[in-house]
Amino acid sequence: MPNILLGDDDEELTQLLQEYLQNHDIDCDCVHDGEAVMQRLKNTSTATAYDLLVLDIMMPKIDGLSVLRQLPAISDIPVIMLTAKGEEIDRIIGLELGADDYITKPCNPRELLARINAVIKRTRLSASDSTLEHMPLPESRLHLDQNQRLCQIDGTELQVTGTEFDLLLALLKKKGEVVSKAWLSEHVLQRELQPFDRSLDVHVSRLRKKLQPFHDEPIKAIRGKGYQLVL
Repeated sequence: MPNILLGDDDEELTQLLQEYLQNHDIDCDCVHDGEAVMQRLKNTSTATAYDLLVLDIMMPKIDGLSVLRQLPAISDIPVIMLTAKGEEIDRIIGLELGADDYITKPCNPRELLARINAVIKRTRLSASDSTLEHMPLPESRLHLDQNQRLCQIDGTELQVTGTEFDLLLALLKKKGEVVSKAWLSEHVLQRELQPFDRSLDVHVSRLRKKLQPFHDEPIKAIRGKGYQLVL
């Protein structure tokens, strides 16, 4: 049974979400400020117990964006952000800081459950669907260890998030092809591409920046069509 950590200062909301998630076979621990989130993830006895962090942006003591900035030093746990409706800049910054997904508040518990299951599923799988799973990796300067979920380029390890790894894996297995945003959203983010949803673009942008020291244009954006890995 998956176990998640939910960080939100709205105690009434967290209680409702906790009850809903537990009724759908997901264990959920709740804390109500950013400092408590960091303490849970720094504590070696509890840090490895969590499969995912659901993190509110606006929290006391340490806000959610500050938690995201500090998180890579202590944990590689996947993160879903909770953001206020209309706060697009917070969502973009959060994704740029390494969050895997976001959902706006007030959130529908059913949608949150679907997002949680999607992120956990793609974190646990070495590929995003059965078709990709059985496709061989083409010859490339990139080496992706699908068991350890490690990425190397020219022998140098590249630090990537779980979502970035899955995105790179999908592009690598279709190297040379232009892969549509709709296909990537469905097979990597595990959801249909929605109008004005920039999550995929932000993940690609982060990945491109990490690869640019090795290639001027590692991932091409083909207007109106999608993305192409050329590295």
